[in-house]
Amino acid sequence: MADRLAIGIDIGGTKIAAGVVDEDGRLLAQSRRETPTTDPVAMVDAIAEITAEFREDWPVRALGVGAAGYVDASQSTVVFSPHLAWRHEPLRDAIARRTRLPVLVDNDANASGWAEWRFGAAQNEADLVMVTLGTGIGGAIVIDGQPYRGHFGIAGEFGHMQVVPDGRPCECGNSGCWEQYASGRVLQRRAQAAVEEGTSFGAALLAAADGNRARVDGTLVGRFAAQGEEEAVAWLTEVGDWLGVGLANVAAALDPGVFVVGGGVSANGDLLLGPARAAFGRSLTGRGYRAEARIVGAHLGPEAGLIGAADMARITARRRRLASPGARVRVRGAARTARPPRRSRRPSAEQ
Repeated sequence: MADRLAIGIDIGGTKIAAGVVDEDGRLLAQSRRETPTTDPVAMVDAIAEITAEFREDWPVRALGVGAAGYVDASQSTVVFSPHLAWRHEPLRDAIARRTRLPVLVDNDANASGWAEWRFGAAQNEADLVMVTLGTGIGGAIVIDGQPYRGHFGIAGEFGHMQVVPDGRPCECGNSGCWEQYASGRVLQRRAQAAVEEGTSFGAALLAAADGNRARVDGTLVGRFAAQGEEEAVAWLTEVGDWLGVGLANVAAALDPGVFVVGGGVSANGDLLLGPARAAFGRSLTGRGYRAEARIVGAHLGPEAGLIGAADMARITARRRRLASPGARVRVRGAARTARPPRRSRRPSAEQ
């Protein structure tokens, strides 16, 4: 049982989501905390506390962390995070010292993409590009059953492609980044402006938030859009348009068979994906003469990041145990039988 269980931690801009996950991607226990965004030490403290609580009831053998930031190729250090106080933070070693577990750290979108490829919307696909729409935009790439992280470990940061020269300032330090036009922050910015300007829709949003301006966000906009509120639908359509334009740019570089769209904004379904598909078709290079990638919503919801992080950590820890002295024959045998053409059922989480 123990070899089959791992803890997954998904660290976002506002929350830490954690869970115990088995080898089939099933979530057996969950926990949530607010993210201490300005204190890396408090972040490690919170992860250690969550881990200790889980270990009281579950015999886990590994811990995986999906971090909202740029993770180096060794999967140990968060070199930079636009939204959190990480600058060359040795997160893996800090957590391992506190928990005494094998720890793997990866970008949160990479973890989500891995989960969707293993257990969700992209099962049986050879390749995957995932785009996660939350506070910003994250991305993940799986090529022939392997996560692709790039030479320095930072591939897939699609949210910081420049789509509007001299456009809106971004927390990364540049301007005109894709995530400034096609993420949850766009809906929140529009909603907060409507409240500030005192428009009729702004008043409706504020009333739905019980008068609390801090609760006027993109989720609330989505609720109104689902009810047919024209302004909310128009805002989602605009975000979808920008999403489709960006996906066409990514398709020009990577040519995947499927794009999986996840993150909180993806909960709006076809209100978002319908405009995205239309804009993708209009913007795709060679349109009309080439096959178009499918654009689908993620299946695993907000738990995808922690499920993927746990699965990566479990696979990696098991491989390292098998590769220890006395287990080398087993590793060679497993390697010969576990790599069918194109789609491995027991894939590698490492590169």
